[in-house]
Amino acid sequence: MADDPTDAPKLDTSVPQTARIWNYLLGGKDNFEVDRAVGDQIIASLPHFAEHARLSRQYLARAVRFLAGEAGVTQFLDIGTGLPTADNTHEVAQDTNPHAKIVYVDNDPLVLAHARALLTSTPEGETAYIDADLHHPERILEKAGETLDLTKPVALMLMGILGHVEDDAEAKRIVDTLLAALPSGSYFAMYDGSDIDPDVREAARIWNISANPKYHLRSPERFAALFDGLELVEPGVTSVTRWRPDPEGKDAAEISQYCAVGRKP
Repeated sequence: MADDPTDAPKLDTSVPQTARIWNYLLGGKDNFEVDRAVGDQIIASLPHFAEHARLSRQYLARAVRFLAGEAGVTQFLDIGTGLPTADNTHEVAQDTNPHAKIVYVDNDPLVLAHARALLTSTPEGETAYIDADLHHPERILEKAGETLDLTKPVALMLMGILGHVEDDAEAKRIVDTLLAALPSGSYFAMYDGSDIDPDVREAARIWNISANPKYHLRSPERFAALFDGLELVEPGVTSVTRWRPDPEGKDAAEISQYCAVGRKP
């Protein structure tokens, strides 16, 4: 939690917020009229955008199952948690390995209000919540070390959040700072919107007119550069629908939400 509660962001229901808009697109109820208005505008421009949100969430679940299962990771640092919904990181990880430890990080006051839902855990594992900003990775690492053993591999997850960092150098600095504190055998997993689809570019334009914080699309090449120095897990940088799909999803069309998982050598 924040060291000084007076420094925590205040809940403003008059300004659309990313976490609440995404919650609305995923069919959740933790949102307000201003959030739904932006979501409806986006869906009017891109009717399948809510489906894109759902498919991105499915990728998150597949990535966590891979990390907790095949990769054998037992510790997760999930930054930009968002509001609780189906298949939260701790639920998927602890379903695969009940001993998994998960630290969530966000600075949205509504997410903070729902932190109890994120702090449930198996008896064998552990979950924690940090009220912190992505732009302060050193603080995140300091607080995460109270729950996680940072001398052992950690899965760093930045799902749909680096699009809020416009500058590529700043995004790379954040990723590198976080990974530098983690040992060999740690992983970095993420997804974000790419700029390959004109409809998605229009949706981002609508989003950025009124929503906070703004969202910036990247090309697949700029996306891949965030993984420089890591060993990409097959199939590399690709659409969320193409990353190790479940059998029923093998024929899903490619969408402009891109993802990758990389391993620190």
